[in-house]
Amino acid sequence: MKAIATVLGGVLLVAMSAFAANSIYDFTMNNIDGKPTPLKNYSGKVVLVVNVASKCGFTPQYTGLENLYQKYHSKGFEIVGVPANNFGAQEPGTDEEIKTFCSRNYNVTFPIMSKVSVKGADITPLYQYLTAAKGGDVKWNFTKFLVGKDGKVIERFESKVAPESPELTAAVEKALQ
Repeated sequence: MKAIATVLGGVLLVAMSAFAANSIYDFTMNNIDGKPTPLKNYSGKVVLVVNVASKCGFTPQYTGLENLYQKYHSKGFEIVGVPANNFGAQEPGTDEEIKTFCSRNYNVTFPIMSKVSVKGADITPLYQYLTAAKGGDVKWNFTKFLVGKDGKVIERFESKVAPESPELTAAVEKALQ
């Protein structure tokens, strides 16, 4: 009984911390190399947060994400890839395997975080914040959250919206103004 209370208390604490957040800048995540990365490092930039997976039908979107990153990075744009294994076990690898896959297959240069959960009882606090701000639970891999320079969610794009689509690029360009 005490163990259940401890687990529930921990879940409640995580939930409360996500809802107490004012922006993504209130979160720190580990990068793909396991080093803490405060998201406040992206303060003043437009950020696209994307839950990624290596074995998904949408995995080729890595190419579009990298192209988008290269096009707008010098103008204050960042992409943060967040590997997650929540959907169809499509991200089964270790952080090292994910890093190698992204580099070898898609020449990814934008930041990739350590694998986390983006849905369910073990959802990472950042995703609690993002999903509370726009659209509820993440439904599949490659859901994209566009975050403004103030660290607040502007818009959400579901998996089928390609990174280089007119709809997403227009939103990025507007946010960069």
